[in-house]
Amino acid sequence: MMPPTLRQTAKDRYTILYVDDEQSNLRIFKNTFRRDFNILLASDPHAAVEILKSNRVDLLITDQMMPDMSGVELLKEIKDLYPDVPPSRVMLSGYAQPDDINLAFEEYKLYKFLSKPWEEKVLKSLIIEAIESANG
Repeated sequence: MMPPTLRQTAKDRYTILYVDDEQSNLRIFKNTFRRDFNILLASDPHAAVEILKSNRVDLLITDQMMPDMSGVELLKEIKDLYPDVPPSRVMLSGYAQPDDINLAFEEYKLYKFLSKPWEEKVLKSLIIEAIESANG
């Protein structure tokens, strides 16, 4: 079986939804990983929920600190609306309260927390690990 990052067509690649209120972070993430994964972007948590209504997503990656709704609150809303979608969830943030992150792990299926700024190789490995873990 081919590693997920070597799949040949966009149809066969894993799909990642990345949620961040900073446009520069969205652009950097997409430019870094678009060759390996199908990338969906949301600049706010409400847009992310809308995207999940009509797209199959293998991994959700969210920032924690966003206006209107934190990453943990987004994970709660997704769990309430779509308990098994996406199957794996990762949080990237430059700022987070330990209690919030612990709650996300315990209650909202957070797979890993990674501090910003991230390194491409580390995040790519984490993405593959999170998706493979969720898929058995």
